[in-house]
Amino acid sequence: MKFNKLIPELAVSDFSKSLEFYKMLGFKVEYSRKDFAFLSFEGSQTMIQQANDAWKTAELIKPYGRGINFQIEVKNVEKLLNLIKENNYPIAYQLKENEYEVKGEKTKQKEFLIKDLDGYLLRFCQEIKKQ
Repeated sequence: MKFNKLIPELAVSDFSKSLEFYKMLGFKVEYSRKDFAFLSFEGSQTMIQQANDAWKTAELIKPYGRGINFQIEVKNVEKLLNLIKENNYPIAYQLKENEYEVKGEKTKQKEFLIKDLDGYLLRFCQEIKKQ
């Protein structure tokens, strides 16, 4: 397995529940131990670990990860959104099309956001191909 150059590790308040949540979304457990899991999803990678004092920089107060959202590119954003709705999980920001300028060119993507169990923002997106 090739590791990405940047892999976020998220401190979670309840490891077992968070692991089940990410698996429900379709994340694959590449490896795990008692309170840690390395996860992958369509080329993206992340780690979750039960919150502890080892890497603690301040008191963790929910929602965790204030000021950050993790953009995760997916093959089929509507399919994932339907899965989340089927599991009665709340959508933080509904699916919409957004246009961004990238290196002087306009690009469009469909995207929606959810908060994980600890409040981390997960932005799932799919590029809209030019016609």
